Amino acid sequence: MSIRHNEMLTMDSRITLSDKNTMSRLGLGTWRSEPGKVQNIVKEAILNCNYRHIDCAWLYKNENEVGNGIHEALELSQGKIKREDLFITTKLWNQHHVPEDVQWAIRDSLKKLRLDYVDLYLIHWPIAFKNMTENVWSQNEDKTVRYYAEDVTIADTWKAMENLVDLKLVRSIGLSNFKPLQIDEILKIARIKPVVNQVELHPYLNQEELRQYSKKENIIL
Repeated sequence: MSIRHNEMLTMDSRITLSDKNTMSRLGLGTWRSEPGKVQNIVKEAILNCNYRHIDCAWLYKNENEVGNGIHEALELSQGKIKREDLFITTKLWNQHHVPEDVQWAIRDSLKKLRLDYVDLYLIHWPIAFKNMTENVWSQNEDKTVRYYAEDVTIADTWKAMENLVDLKLVRSIGLSNFKPLQIDEILKIARIKPVVNQVELHPYLNQEELRQYSKKENIIL
């Protein structure tokens, strides 16, 4: 997402997505957070640092702690902070791209997060792995080659993501780590357009082509 040079960025800053939902611009990421400390970090971030956007993923294996931290923060706020004040993002992992697995995946995340819905659900990577639940990286027995579900297209997965909006399990849907050509495949068939593409973006990786493409398609980076 872009910030104008003369625009003050605060913890309350929000941006309107293409589906008219609003998202907090600043969020707390939980990738590689130390196990056993995530719950307290999330609680403190919400209660004492005014964070309202928490970003997590099925892959991170800490959704339980994130959910407990959210739940504890809401309880301790004694009604001053409500669920609707928060913006929770999580992500669909590569093993769950088969359409019939997509709903299972979000329900699994919701159970761990102790939520009825998430505000934003992202396809974590534009790659489909064979579903081998004992190994999130889907390696062969010799641990050298990952299995890819070649018969699963990103369009198939996206249609299943749209169904989650219809079921009110998620408010908005988007992407992560996608390139323009991959996004084009989704836009060709999309009933609901992706509102976000979460990528690495900083002065050493400015993603100029992707930034211009995203601006044209009204997709927030």
